[in-house]
Amino acid sequence: MLELYFKYPRVLRRLRGGALGMEMDRIAVHLAELGYKRGSARIYLGRLAHFSAFAACHVKAEVIGPEVVESYLRSRRTAASRKASRTVIGHARRIAPERFSIPRGLTPPHQPLLDAYLDYLREVRGLAPKTCEGLLLAARRVLAWYDRHCPDQPLAAMTGAQVLALVEYVLSGSSNSTTRTSAISYLRRFLRFLYWTDRIGQDLARFVPHTPSVRLAHIPPRLAWEDVRRAIDAIDTTTPVGVRNRALMLLLATTGLRNKELRSLELSDIQWRQAAVLIRRTKARRDRVVPLLAEAGEALADYVLLARPQSDSARVFLQHVGPVRPINCSGVISGMVRSVLERSGLALPRVAGAHLIRHSLATQLVGQRRPINEVADLLGHRSIDTTAIYVKVAVAQLGDVALPFPGGAS
Repeated sequence: MLELYFKYPRVLRRLRGGALGMEMDRIAVHLAELGYKRGSARIYLGRLAHFSAFAACHVKAEVIGPEVVESYLRSRRTAASRKASRTVIGHARRIAPERFSIPRGLTPPHQPLLDAYLDYLREVRGLAPKTCEGLLLAARRVLAWYDRHCPDQPLAAMTGAQVLALVEYVLSGSSNSTTRTSAISYLRRFLRFLYWTDRIGQDLARFVPHTPSVRLAHIPPRLAWEDVRRAIDAIDTTTPVGVRNRALMLLLATTGLRNKELRSLELSDIQWRQAAVLIRRTKARRDRVVPLLAEAGEALADYVLLARPQSDSARVFLQHVGPVRPINCSGVISGMVRSVLERSGLALPRVAGAHLIRHSLATQLVGQRRPINEVADLLGHRSIDTTAIYVKVAVAQLGDVALPFPGGAS
């Protein structure tokens, strides 16, 4: 009930006086069951009460239509306020779906096409969900551009000249050769799908030019191993969050796990007696086993036994701020890693997350003259060529294979 968070009768009457009415009590109980802190729940309920009052002035029936929700979101002045409002309204939709209506016939115009494209990517191409998300986002941008520039033309009327204009638009949003190559590849795939499904009459993908991209042309961002060590040693382990962060950082620094692999790690994947960790559902679509070093194992045991919150989830690492739940967003892990590194006073590149530690570990192993195939197996690379980029930073080894300069000193 709302009395869990508010005590003044006037405030309670205001909270229950909007379009959602007594549903606010159900929402309050739901937030309490999820484990939200009192302050967070009060903020959520306050925002929802503001929406409820707005809806009461615009709703004539018993249900709240999507037009009212969109009108309210447009009335918010900042993007942060709109995002927060959308989140609390989403809670209300899940708890009291009967109070919200979704009229038929409001399906976005290209939604059937996008659904078919997603099925094609999943069932025919067998691509990973994350890859499908990127391809689907690119398809939405293509369709939005076409609707904006050719509003009266069906998709089947697309021409080669329009494809070239579309290529120019796609490349304008890319900042480096890697993103340009990916954007062009995504466009080419979508056009081939349209031709394959007879939505366009000719193969327009042939008009999409190939962008030059030199493999292994860049050096991956990395930190000196002494800096990684100093950042881990500086973690305050007097709090449960600190214990978790130290275990997380040590596991990253000794195994080179990817962000998703770390988030997906379950308690049953830790093989304590064998001092190993089983990594499932990897990017290469095959399981692999990585060693669990003594220091990382001790930190992980301390977290699991002493600091990990009570939860029904099998995931190892959880979010400690209520509601206690598994970490499902890659940005949360990246934020944890960046926070640990910043507190030790390191100068960080623009993108600093789990992959920065992974690059640093690979560079350190190659610098120690570990066999390249051993490094590839640890990182889970399908091809040893992927690992070869780290050889570029192994200056000592490169010096050994350098040929004498013609005419130079012997």
